[in-house]
Amino acid sequence: MTSAHSPSSAYHELRTIFTRLSRFGHLSAIAGWDMQTMMPPGGNRARSEALAELSVLQHQILTAEKTGHLFERAQQEMLDGFDQANLLEMRRQYDNAVLVPESLVEAKSLAGARCEHAWRAQRPANDWEGFSENLREVVKLTRQEAQIRAEAAGSSRYDALLNLYEPGMRGSDIDRIFGDLKTWLPDLLQKVVAKQAQEPCLVPEGPFKVDAQRQLGLSVMKLLGFNFDGGRVDVSAHPFCGGVPEDVRITTRYNEKEFHTALLGIIHETGHARYEQNLPRDWLGQPVAQARSTAIHESQSLLFEMQLARGSDFLKILRPLIIKQFGEQPALEETNFIRLNQRVKPGLIRVDADEVSYPAHVILRYEIEKALVEGNIEVEDIPALWNEKMRDYLGLDTVGNYRNGCMQDIHWTDGAFGYFPTYTLGAMYAAQLFHSVREALPSLNDDIAEGNLNPLFHWLKQNIWHHGSRFSTDALITNATGEALNPRYFRQHLENRYL
Repeated sequence: MTSAHSPSSAYHELRTIFTRLSRFGHLSAIAGWDMQTMMPPGGNRARSEALAELSVLQHQILTAEKTGHLFERAQQEMLDGFDQANLLEMRRQYDNAVLVPESLVEAKSLAGARCEHAWRAQRPANDWEGFSENLREVVKLTRQEAQIRAEAAGSSRYDALLNLYEPGMRGSDIDRIFGDLKTWLPDLLQKVVAKQAQEPCLVPEGPFKVDAQRQLGLSVMKLLGFNFDGGRVDVSAHPFCGGVPEDVRITTRYNEKEFHTALLGIIHETGHARYEQNLPRDWLGQPVAQARSTAIHESQSLLFEMQLARGSDFLKILRPLIIKQFGEQPALEETNFIRLNQRVKPGLIRVDADEVSYPAHVILRYEIEKALVEGNIEVEDIPALWNEKMRDYLGLDTVGNYRNGCMQDIHWTDGAFGYFPTYTLGAMYAAQLFHSVREALPSLNDDIAEGNLNPLFHWLKQNIWHHGSRFSTDALITNATGEALNPRYFRQHLENRYL
């Protein structure tokens, strides 16, 4: 039997193909990052067409008839460990890609780029009419893709898209998890808000110069172990983490009236970046070295932002870095500073939300996007439905306020339907992981208070980061914590911290 590592083996040929795809993906990621950060507005059409062309080229390589034949042969070869997992991930990517015609890949790429670029100007202008015109085309193409995938999988349209972000997860699983969440979260939110109403909290007074905020962000990234030889931080309309493991690009956005938004954006995206920078280096360029799923990726960013950075021990070592940039003031006194960072106050903006009200933002989006993909509502129904759910879940009104309502997120502009649930799944995984870290490292609180985060990072490397996509999500979490996803750790975390 041919060795899997022989140049003549089918598996070896597949590795060569996926290495080539990874290199094209590298170029696409950096060009996409540049599009959202540095590119002048006049370059959008040409860049969109170039990226669409690249998407088509990658699709052609991945779905070529030869690739399909190679899988048939490779499945007969002797593989073990990472090689076997790599072949499974290769096959999953192939199966997902081969369903969708090249013309639809190109059309979706162009429509998404057009919608996202226009959104940057339309959101500040509160231009729902202009935005919805572009969004309709994105939704139309997304439904076409979802229908194709659903027919092949024997599933619903939405399940077929959710599977792209969270393999193996179904809408019925989300409905069950979120349904339970809705039975206790509103009451918890009310109790926390009432409790904190008795605790006065000063707000820092600005202005906070952008350069000082940037220096603060760099100091915190260094504290969190970001490798600056393999990444950088810039500014974009919506914070994100992009690039590739060897060259991770994160972004934030600044407001001189306050510094928390930019800082928490930095911490969140640094969590994503640390995961990327610590994926299995010997396997980079292969599917097995990619992040396990979107929810696992979000678990890392939310573990950094919520579990770690909003905890009292971390806030005590963060405070001097803030004072160094902005000077002393009453709001930065230790007790007040901790209260400020653990303040629960329902607001309109998802990315600025505290961790108690945040799931309501996600549930709202999930319910709307699921109905939209399934064809139960249309684009023009979104604003009224959004406002209805904001009133029901958070007691807030968004009538006529599209920019801070249904236009605030970037995800739908390029057809990323199925992504939103992974934020709250990620928060649940993060709570479960942090619970296990505490059990494994009894001195964790003391280590954090002393600014020694290495034990935490070492545990994450050994249990999550270095495994890439070797295991299924359930297996990865079970290996790390002893059980599959258990939402009770999330509830327990919120009650312990806020009540």
